[in-house]
Amino acid sequence: MKMNYSRREFLGAAGMAAGAALTQPVFATAMKTPSSRVAIGVCPEYNKQVSDVLSTMFDQLGGLQKLVQGKTVAIKLNMTGPPSDKLNSMPNQMTHWVHPQVIGSLVSLLGKAGARRIRLLESAPVGTKPLEEFMISAGWRPQDFASAANHVEFENTNFLGSGKTYARFMVPGGGLMYAGYDLNRSYEDTDVFVSLAKLKEHRTAGVTLSMKNCFGITPCTIYSQEAPEDEPSIVPVGYRGPMHSGSRVPPKSAPQPVAESKDPGFRVPRITADLVAARPIHLAVIDGIYTMTGGELPNQERNWIHKAVHPGLLIAGMNCVSTDAVAMATMGFDPMADRGSVPFETCDSTLRLAEHLGVGTRDLSRIEVTGTPISKARFRFPSLTQLTT
Repeated sequence: MKMNYSRREFLGAAGMAAGAALTQPVFATAMKTPSSRVAIGVCPEYNKQVSDVLSTMFDQLGGLQKLVQGKTVAIKLNMTGPPSDKLNSMPNQMTHWVHPQVIGSLVSLLGKAGARRIRLLESAPVGTKPLEEFMISAGWRPQDFASAANHVEFENTNFLGSGKTYARFMVPGGGLMYAGYDLNRSYEDTDVFVSLAKLKEHRTAGVTLSMKNCFGITPCTIYSQEAPEDEPSIVPVGYRGPMHSGSRVPPKSAPQPVAESKDPGFRVPRITADLVAARPIHLAVIDGIYTMTGGELPNQERNWIHKAVHPGLLIAGMNCVSTDAVAMATMGFDPMADRGSVPFETCDSTLRLAEHLGVGTRDLSRIEVTGTPISKARFRFPSLTQLTT
């Protein structure tokens, strides 16, 4: 697979301060990207209707049975940050986490479609405690998920977990930011990988949808500022700051960077595109029933305007780039936009980068939208420049 990059694309913005303006990378060629069908469903509330709407959407995509019957299915949840980080004391699932009603409905539908085993995955910030304990600390009932289908398992993927070694995922073509990534083995020991995300904006990446959700599959034992120089730590400590800032490289045991930059708006989109190229998503589901403007972790930026909003939408597709493109369009954004344009005012477009890697198309003219048309589903989010005080 031949891929041509300019020198600036490959080396990044070495030596420039984080946040400095970068010349947009120019790709000489782009691989032919697959087109895909994406379903939009209107769902006003978190109740039994969630399952009905998702079922209809999956039928519009061609059904789940041929995708999951007799297979192991891994679902990456979106539960970013601690339960205590709330917007106006609201439950996190009403603002920046996926809602348990959507999780339970998805698990149930996968089970009915014949999935042999279903694994719920998230890199929970609770050391080596089980994912179930993290859910309980948030007021959730993991037993509800366990009873929604046969053979449901949980794994905290922020460290080795139940595995003996990490699984290595090399990026096709050599990678945009790292040559590869070492991940919890749950992301390899599966037949079908599902990204269950929230419909959100993001301060660093413009939007955080099914692809950006996978940024969180990287374990902090390897990718945090506290990771050792040579080998992964035993217990996850700290956060993924170096992945944003480039302040340090992963331990020597892990694949190393292939580009240099200190700009988070350069790094985060490339890491995200790398990850979805190396660990492909087979089904993308986005919870946009209730969410918030301004992205996740509302307590991190005091001058950032966060507001709870109610788009009343569910979005799903078999291709993550196309699904995120349709989701962007429902947010009032142009999925063909790039750095300097809303919502990528200060960053490169993850969609463009993933498209170049051959993951999928962001061109709405090549995407078949089923269910509710984009024009009727649109709920306009503010631009990032409108969200700062």
